[in-house]
Amino acid sequence: MALDVAAIRARVPALKSGTARFDAPGGTQTPQPVIDAIAAALTVPLANRGRNTEGERNADRIVTEARSALADLLGTTPGTVVFGRSATQLVYDLSRTLAKDWGPGDEVVVTRLDHDSNIRPWVQAAESVGATVRWADFDPATGELLPEHVEAVLGARTRLVAVTAASNLIGTMPDLPALASLAHAAGALFHVDAVHYASHAVVDLAAIGADTLVCSPYKFLGPHLGVLTGRAELLESLRPDKLLPSADTVPERFELGTLPYESLAGARAAVDFLAELDPQARGSRRDRLAASFAALQAHEDALRERIERGLADLGRITVFSRAARRTPTLLFTVAGLRPAEVYRRLAEAAVDAPAGSFYAVEAARHLGLGDEGGVRVGLAPYSSEDDVDRLLTALGALER
Repeated sequence: MALDVAAIRARVPALKSGTARFDAPGGTQTPQPVIDAIAAALTVPLANRGRNTEGERNADRIVTEARSALADLLGTTPGTVVFGRSATQLVYDLSRTLAKDWGPGDEVVVTRLDHDSNIRPWVQAAESVGATVRWADFDPATGELLPEHVEAVLGARTRLVAVTAASNLIGTMPDLPALASLAHAAGALFHVDAVHYASHAVVDLAAIGADTLVCSPYKFLGPHLGVLTGRAELLESLRPDKLLPSADTVPERFELGTLPYESLAGARAAVDFLAELDPQARGSRRDRLAASFAALQAHEDALRERIERGLADLGRITVFSRAARRTPTLLFTVAGLRPAEVYRRLAEAAVDAPAGSFYAVEAARHLGLGDEGGVRVGLAPYSSEDDVDRLLTALGALER
């Protein structure tokens, strides 16, 4: 099934501005059905969850539907879907909870490929209890994080391995099942940051081998929100800090305060929108998501290859996204121009391709780009061939 990009774009009001948008890795634009779902949640009676009043029932329905939708998206069960303000907040909460059982001599593995939200919370949690942090480097020449890079820093006292499912900076998708096997063989938990990955591929918690995993709906057409899931038995065993009268069941045990019902309604609508990318798909929502993501991957890969061919024809550009398996995310620099200047001049041509390290500061430094980073081009379901042509034309003008 070929993606009907025109139909998708017609349902995303922000695209009417006319800008060619390549900023999706930082957050996608919002489809009208998601906007409508958020508005609908705010125009009916709402209250704390319960079964007695209309407001209580509305709140409970919104939460239940959102957990079900995110479970379908992530290949998990609704009872393990935790909502929070952001993925960063959820990882901080998780790291502090797990660190209660760590101490001197224990080790935590992080990688230089990751967004800092999958590095600093673990580093700080380890430091707070005297545990040791081990760093797995990726190959800057290829952009690859290989199993041997992680295996080299595993030990008998490794308690956790934290790895990205896809680099938000250069798109690299490591071999997660292989890394999970290594972590589990060492007796460690395996935590996965799927914030960037979940925008481009179907997530399957068990197939990946993750014990815990996070994502962010605003990266895949939804509202600003964070989601955590994990193995049910693990979540049941954890005792996060919480208020005395708040629920002690899972997943509520991990959710601080009243949930943002309108955001949850929008997240459910975003998952449904993704499931409809292939209008011919049939079956369960999970089945329809798989078919729609297959169509999305074909569309995004074709556009990525078109961009790569165009960049190869421009002599002053160096591309740092080189891994064999990667998302449609390209980081590059232009000789003689600072990334921020390229960003500014592209914006003047109504092409939005931001510059920076995008919180993947360790990765940018490891690539030799420092904190300045590079220019990042990322694709979304609404990206078009016309967008790509405008990007390449604007970059060609820079060279001249």
